[in-house]
Amino acid sequence: MVELILDFVGYRVEADLATLVAVEPAAGEGAFLIPMLRRLLASLRSHGRTIEDARRAIIAYEIDKDAADLARQLVVAELVAHGFSRPVAARAAKRWIVEADYLLSAATAPRADIVVGNPPYIRYDDLGPGMFQTYHAVCPTMVGRCDIYVGFIEAALCQLKDGGRLGFICAGVDVVIEMHDAPAFENDVAAYPAVTVIRRAPQGPVVVASAGPTAGPVQEGSLADAIVELAGKRRDRLPGFRAANLERWYRGDTPWPWAEPEALDLLQHLEARFRPLEDVQAGTRVGIGVATGADSVFVTTDSNCVEPDRLLPLAMVYDGRNGAVAWSGHYLVDPWGPDDKLLELSPFPKLAAYYEAHAAELKRRNIASRHQAGWYRTIDRVTHSLLKREKLYFADMKLQAHPFLDRGQTYPHHNVYYVVSDTWDMEVLGGLLLSKIAELFVASYCVKMRGGTLRFQAQYLRRIRVPDPMTLSAAIAERLRVAFRQYDRGAATAAALHAYGITELPTAA
Repeated sequence: MVELILDFVGYRVEADLATLVAVEPAAGEGAFLIPMLRRLLASLRSHGRTIEDARRAIIAYEIDKDAADLARQLVVAELVAHGFSRPVAARAAKRWIVEADYLLSAATAPRADIVVGNPPYIRYDDLGPGMFQTYHAVCPTMVGRCDIYVGFIEAALCQLKDGGRLGFICAGVDVVIEMHDAPAFENDVAAYPAVTVIRRAPQGPVVVASAGPTAGPVQEGSLADAIVELAGKRRDRLPGFRAANLERWYRGDTPWPWAEPEALDLLQHLEARFRPLEDVQAGTRVGIGVATGADSVFVTTDSNCVEPDRLLPLAMVYDGRNGAVAWSGHYLVDPWGPDDKLLELSPFPKLAAYYEAHAAELKRRNIASRHQAGWYRTIDRVTHSLLKREKLYFADMKLQAHPFLDRGQTYPHHNVYYVVSDTWDMEVLGGLLLSKIAELFVASYCVKMRGGTLRFQAQYLRRIRVPDPMTLSAAIAERLRVAFRQYDRGAATAAALHAYGITELPTAA
């Protein structure tokens, strides 16, 4: 794996490596450092250079003193094995290996042509007191409770010269290789999901590849070159690997998608041709149901607890059955009036008594402290016009796409996401959203939970692209409608392929 990354970033023997500055931010036991040194020595020989010409060619950081001493010993042993005297080897090792914290040193370090390595995976909770704030001060991308490798990526990109390249094994650019199933390491590890190579330069085409259980080195030549050839369709097959060229990479501050290379290629094709599901022109909107801050009070199955018009039928996450709402009898005890403003309680004695009986619990909520006069409000305002509209619902977490249709009879709970539209026949749209094509969008963008469970949250539903409903033929629309009524995912996908004008989905999509 180290050799693959070194090839991808251009740290090759045929290059005059003595003229480059190569940085290893976390030397550890030399997994990258020693292969880099071997390539450097071979390059020196082929270019007629001496080791003195390479005095600034490598900078290897190591924060731990014992680990830094070990790295120097490994370098000395390697140089001695190549015929250098021990004093010369010791001087080179002392120059190349720096005992320091890379994150706190990179900003003042020499600019680099190449930064490669396996940045440490240190979780927020495992950092020493105050260290996260110290790192955030020099690496502003370290926000929330992120792992420390995020800072390593930022620091490395900032240290690179124009045109320089970063190559890291890290969680998931010029090259991205997903390694979940590949035998990438000598020992078992908990998670090394991706090899990422990023060039500091204007964005160009991107090679994306995935490695399966049978992935391994090639018999002749460079594995990196073979992957690039596979992506460019100049090679028919490469056992264990799949690869594709993408014309562009993703911009903005939203998360990058991830799927098999062919699926990402299809995703970009669909994103270029079709509009988002949430679309002002089509009058289509995605939203989330009501959050209360106290479901034990606001959600009930007791139809007599308050005045009848203060009970709003509530769709729960488990109310979806084969594409329709099978209402479980839950209500929202509704404090909002028909004008969507908070009610005065005096005209509703049962409602007032109900809230007063639970006042202690309701007043403990943050929303109540911010709205003391309206301490009995839900977190979200209820929009009563939504109740009577046809809606496609999605529960937050499911293994596959699962839209279910409400005929204007319920209001969504906060773990239920909804789609409404002024132009779509909701059964036709339901067929599209039931298909594996719609699922591809969500699966590529969402955070996957244990067991492959997908998150059908609003931000991921908004990633779905759909055809213009006015352009669908009557025949395709009817196929989608029937597929949704029968809740036939295969038939919905077959009809959706025609609607999107594509012939097939990638096998792993």
